[in-house]
Amino acid sequence: MRILLRNLGVLLVGLAGSAGQAQTLTDPLQTEAMLPLRSSHALAARVGELPCADQLPAAPLSALDAVDLALCNHPQTREQWASARAQAAQVGVARAGWLPSVDGRAGITRNFTEIQNEMQGVTQRNASLSLSWLLLDGGQRAAGIDNATRLLDAALATRDATVQTLFLSALQTYHGAQAARAAVQAAVEAERSAQESLAAAELRYRVGAGTPAERLQAQTAASQARLNRQRAEGEARSALGSLANALGLPAQTPLQLAEMSPVSGDAGFRNDLDTLIAAAIERRPDLKAAEAQVLAAEASVTAARAQGRPTLSLAAGPNWQRVDGVTNRSGAIGLTLNVPLFSGFDTTYRVRAAEAQQEARVAQRDRIRNQVALDVWKAYHSLNTATEALQTTRDLVASAEQSERVALGRYKAGVGSVLDLLSAQTALAQARVQRIQAELDWNIYRAALAQSMGALDYTLLQAAGE
Repeated sequence: MRILLRNLGVLLVGLAGSAGQAQTLTDPLQTEAMLPLRSSHALAARVGELPCADQLPAAPLSALDAVDLALCNHPQTREQWASARAQAAQVGVARAGWLPSVDGRAGITRNFTEIQNEMQGVTQRNASLSLSWLLLDGGQRAAGIDNATRLLDAALATRDATVQTLFLSALQTYHGAQAARAAVQAAVEAERSAQESLAAAELRYRVGAGTPAERLQAQTAASQARLNRQRAEGEARSALGSLANALGLPAQTPLQLAEMSPVSGDAGFRNDLDTLIAAAIERRPDLKAAEAQVLAAEASVTAARAQGRPTLSLAAGPNWQRVDGVTNRSGAIGLTLNVPLFSGFDTTYRVRAAEAQQEARVAQRDRIRNQVALDVWKAYHSLNTATEALQTTRDLVASAEQSERVALGRYKAGVGSVLDLLSAQTALAQARVQRIQAELDWNIYRAALAQSMGALDYTLLQAAGE
C-alpha cells in the first residue's frame, strides 16, 4: 500500500506539472482549429486572423474593393467572429470535463498551549494533492460536447449568413453610387440636347422663322434640364457619402469609382426553379444554422436525461504533515458511486423544458426552410424581369435617340415644331434613366439571387469582371 501511495504521489506531481505547462498554452485543447478563417462559401471576408484592408486602393474603387473594405471594417463581422471564438471556447469547456482535476493545498499553523503558566508553541506544516476524476456520468459529458459542437456549427453558419447579408448591402450601395454617377452623365447629355434646341430656337427667332413662344419653351426646357442635372449631381454626392460610410470611412472621403463593365444580361441563371430551390436548401447558411440548433437541442435533451443517472468518480491523493520535526506521510484512493434517488422531479422538468426547446428549434428550422424557397422564388422572378427589361430599355434608348435626332433635324429644317422636339428629348431622357435603373436592378437582383441561394461570394464579382 505504501508503494502504491508513493507512486500515486509521483503521478500526481507529474500531472500538476503538466497542468502548469498546459496553462501556458493559449489553446491546449485545440479548439481554435475548429474555426475556419474563411467561410465555406469562399467569402474570404478577411475577418479574424487575416490582415484586413483599412485604406482605399490606389486604383479606382471596384465592386470587389468595395465589398472587401465593407466586410473588413463593418463591426458585425468582428462581432460574429468573436461570437464564433467564444463558442469554440465553450467546446473546450465541454471537453475539459473528460479530464481529471488536480488540486494542491499547503498550510502552516502555529498552535499555542499554556502549561504551568508557560506558553508553549507547536508549528504544524501540511501539504496535500488531490485528484478527482469523473469516470462514468450517464452520458452527460458526451451530450455536452455534442451540444457545444453543434452550437459552434450554428455560430459559424450565422457568421456566413451575416457576411453574405453585408456583402449584398455593400454591393447595393456600390451599384447605387454607380447608377447615380450614370444618372449625372445622362442628365448632362439631356442638358446638352436642351441647349442645342435652345440655340436652334434662338436662330429661328432671329431669322424670323420662329415665334417668341417657341424660344420661351426651349428656354424653359433648358432650365429644367439644368435643374435636373444639378439634382442628379447632388444625389450622386449623397450616394458617394453613403458608400464611404458603408466602407467604414468618413462620409467626406473622396472616392473615385472604377468604370463599370457593360451589363450583359446573361440569362444563365434560368435553370429549373425547383433545382435552384433544392440547391438553396443545401447551401443557405441560415438554414444550416437552424439545423445545427436542432441538433444542439437534441443533445440538450440527452444531457437533461443523463442528469438522473448514476455517476462514478475516482478520488486519490497523498498528504504530508510535519509537526516538531516529525514528518508523516499518508494517502487515500477511492471510488464514489452516486445514485440519484429523488430530486423533487427536477430531472423530469428539465427534460420537459429541453424537449419543448427542441420542438421550438424544429419549428424555427421549418419556417426558415419555407422562407428560403420564397426568397429564391422572388429573387428568380425579379432577376428574370430585370433581364427582360435590359433588352427592352436597349431598344427604347435606341429608338428614342433616333427619334430625337429626327425631331431636331426637322426643327432645324423648319418643318417640325418645337413641341415635337422637346417631347422627343424628354422621351430620350426618360429612356436613359430607365436604362440606368434596369442595369441597377439587374446587378442587384443577380446578387440577391446568389444570396438567396447561399452562393454570394467573390466569384460572382470576378466572373462579371467587376
